[in-house]
Amino acid sequence: MKTCLNVLIIGYVWPEPNSSAAGRRMMDLISVFLRRSANMTFASAAQRSEHSVNLDEMGVATADITLNCSTFDAFVEKLKPDVVVFDRFFTEEQFGWRVERSCQSALRILDTEDLHCLRHGRHQALKQGRPVERGDLFSELAQREVAAIWRCDMSLIISDYEMELLVGFYGVAPELLHYLPLLSNHDDGATLKWKSFEERKHCVVMGNFRHAPNWDAVHYLRSEIWPKIRKKLPTVECHIYGAYPPPKALQLHNEKLGFLVKGWAKDAVDVVEHARLCLAPLRFGAGQKGKLLEAMECGTPSVTSEVGAESMHGEMPWSGVVIPDSAVFSDEFAAAVISLYQTENDWLLAQERGESLIASRFQRNVYLPLFEQRVEKLLNSLQTHRQCHFTGLMLRHHSLKSHQYMSQWIELKGRLAERSKDDS
Repeated sequence: MKTCLNVLIIGYVWPEPNSSAAGRRMMDLISVFLRRSANMTFASAAQRSEHSVNLDEMGVATADITLNCSTFDAFVEKLKPDVVVFDRFFTEEQFGWRVERSCQSALRILDTEDLHCLRHGRHQALKQGRPVERGDLFSELAQREVAAIWRCDMSLIISDYEMELLVGFYGVAPELLHYLPLLSNHDDGATLKWKSFEERKHCVVMGNFRHAPNWDAVHYLRSEIWPKIRKKLPTVECHIYGAYPPPKALQLHNEKLGFLVKGWAKDAVDVVEHARLCLAPLRFGAGQKGKLLEAMECGTPSVTSEVGAESMHGEMPWSGVVIPDSAVFSDEFAAAVISLYQTENDWLLAQERGESLIASRFQRNVYLPLFEQRVEKLLNSLQTHRQCHFTGLMLRHHSLKSHQYMSQWIELKGRLAERSKDDS
């Protein structure tokens, strides 16, 4: 990768690595380009929060941009990026046509985070109390997301299940996809030292409350699972941590039941490594789960669902217990927690399995170099690559025109409203 590379990342939100797996992943992508001495700019139309990382201190320039505003055109034309990374497909829809018009030769990378259409389809099925059907994956959201993948030169996919879905079900060309899982913060071969079984107590739940699957899991845990656990383990508490807890989540706090909603954790690692178990009763979702990788890194076995462990362990045994997905799995989940919490030998075995999973499936010194090589290859053969995928070129021509006209209409409408306000 050439050292003078000019990279623009357009963020759906400002990175919060201590709040979500998405924030942690974004920092991994930034680190790839920083290691190659690239000139980096991170731009977003979102509001910055108290949890946002200070990118300027890392040598990454930042810019506040506006949706549906032609000021972005002048911004990107001046920047002249060699690489543009879109954070989630919504961002590609909003800014892709402007990038296309101003710097057509830039390599376009879409970081999907997870497949939103898969998560949405599973959520719809759950709300209707039925299994996921083929039609759930043909939603308008799916059409938009897959179109964005076709329009980009490379899309980063976090889950091997989603890789197979995109190629086998949606018919996306494999050459447009690149598998980049979550990456462990532990160095390969480093000796991991964890607190013992006896030094730990209580259960922990981690997850950003703005993520719908996390909120559903906490609610389901409180209403259907935790009372069963507490009945058998009356002194054990469940500590719920996550950024941005809404009032409805805070209302679940119940000291008598030992269900304690703690809010944002200043030091998530410290919290997780003191817990005996990590709980993640996810009933829908997609992608890989950062909280479960973090639990393995802390030597904390976990109990989760099939959708929770999806694409994280392959054929290897899980670091804890995986409960088969069903409409109601509260009894099985509670029984697994009660047993694993009390059985030291099973707990130690689960801990060892987590260490094996980290070493085999989440090593950054394996996956980041492969990503760097893929970027370099595309930069050297971008036109040839694009000419091999006519569907992508066609969608860029037609779809981006529709986004362009809609955006320009919104911008014009806003200007007319401001003029009308001034006249009055």
